[in-house]
Amino acid sequence: MRNHLRTFTLLAALTALFMGIGFMIGGASGMLIALVLAGGMNLFSYWNSDKIVLKMHGAQQVDETHPEALIRNYVRDVFDMADGAGMPRPKVYVMATDQPNAFATGRNPENAAVAATQGLLRMLDRREVRGVMAHELAHVKNRDTLTMTVTATVAGAISALANFALFFGGNDRERPGGIIGTIALMILAPMAASLVQMAISRAREYEADRGGAEICGDPEALADALQKIEHYARGTVNLPAERNPATGQMFIINPLSGRGADNLFSTHPATPNRVKALMEMAGKVAAPVQRAARAVGTAVPITRRSKGGPWG
Repeated sequence: MRNHLRTFTLLAALTALFMGIGFMIGGASGMLIALVLAGGMNLFSYWNSDKIVLKMHGAQQVDETHPEALIRNYVRDVFDMADGAGMPRPKVYVMATDQPNAFATGRNPENAAVAATQGLLRMLDRREVRGVMAHELAHVKNRDTLTMTVTATVAGAISALANFALFFGGNDRERPGGIIGTIALMILAPMAASLVQMAISRAREYEADRGGAEICGDPEALADALQKIEHYARGTVNLPAERNPATGQMFIINPLSGRGADNLFSTHPATPNRVKALMEMAGKVAAPVQRAARAVGTAVPITRRSKGGPWG
């Protein structure tokens, strides 16, 4: 609930920023043109986002008849968790990339797809892969693709409007700050919009962690997976992601090299912060069951399921 409220607040801030810039420029026609252009581009991306992104990353669709047991189990686990969460089954893809990572795409739960890299399936055990894919299913269930599309539309409109500032709105003398104010607006407005957009992305990641922990029923599995992915991803270059950096915010861990800590310029929360929240959640989930187990003299490690051994 807190992250949903934060997302709503940030979206409201973006809208207020957009309206404020329109007021400062004073050009209703320029504001309308910018909004229409940004909306048109993002609407096209929204309806075709799954095809575009999956093609960018060379993802191949797989199903339960795949010859590799590792892939078959991956697909079955995604379908099992989607069924358990009362969601439509998404299309399932694999990316031929060594970096362990995953993402979800699609305009709604009925037209969704989830994708994992070969590196993720090979480096994580089955329990941890379930945790990661549960996180991606949570993105689908929360309609985060829609949220981020709306965010991108408004942020894009702000950037376009700032670029039009020199051409719309009448005489420079009529604008607050004159030409100096206009130039400052062109630089600072897109930067502010990007910061808000990144903050929304971080909020959605936290919410997907929480939702994913609930879907797979094992918060600690996702926490373990995040730590492994963070460790292995640092030394592995994801070439498709490097060529298409705008898609970086879609992945469970930032796939771009040289990423920093959890700060204003990060699309993802710092992994230690995410792990801490999940472990706190695991403690809250485990406590009532552990108390019930102790009452009958049985130890039940509720959040530590079997590692499952090798795939297959």
